[in-house]
Amino acid sequence: MDEKNKTSSNTMKKIVVIGPESTGKSTLCKLLAHHFTTEWCPEFAREYLLANGTDYTYDNLLTIAKGQLALEEKYSLLVEKNTTINNTPTILFLDTDMYVMKVWCEYVFNKCHQFILDEIVQRKYDLYLLCNVDMPWVKDELREYPDEKPRQELYWIYKDILINQKTPWIEISGNYEERLQTAIETVNKIL
Repeated sequence: MDEKNKTSSNTMKKIVVIGPESTGKSTLCKLLAHHFTTEWCPEFAREYLLANGTDYTYDNLLTIAKGQLALEEKYSLLVEKNTTINNTPTILFLDTDMYVMKVWCEYVFNKCHQFILDEIVQRKYDLYLLCNVDMPWVKDELREYPDEKPRQELYWIYKDILINQKTPWIEISGNYEERLQTAIETVNKIL
């Protein structure tokens, strides 16, 4: 694996927060980054869709995936620069990863770019936090699935993916405070 794709090391822990839309992923990333005095990598898709409109194509999802990886690399380098002298593991929280891109491609277009599938195999993370759909859906200009049925379907797709891969994961549910406490306790166990 080349240096560009090496994503997990002894000094940096990468923790991915995933789940359906409007499940508090970005908020949880922000709160965790604040608690652990580190950085979080936002979702590139939000920036891209706000700039280019929400009428996206299958090929746009490949562009978004590549943009997400570039953003992850940028934040990884930022966290590495801020590594503490006492060799304590640093943490980067990620608001999405290539599993999210895979689910998005397959759910909307019934196929997935080979590039995304290859990146899933190559990239390694230390922990997944799966956000449950037990929070109310909040409307914003980018969200597509206000109905409970697709949110539940997407949640089970993510859960199935996590069950069938090797990285540790935990379900995050409850209100914001409960989610944060569960996440903090789980992250502390891998440090």
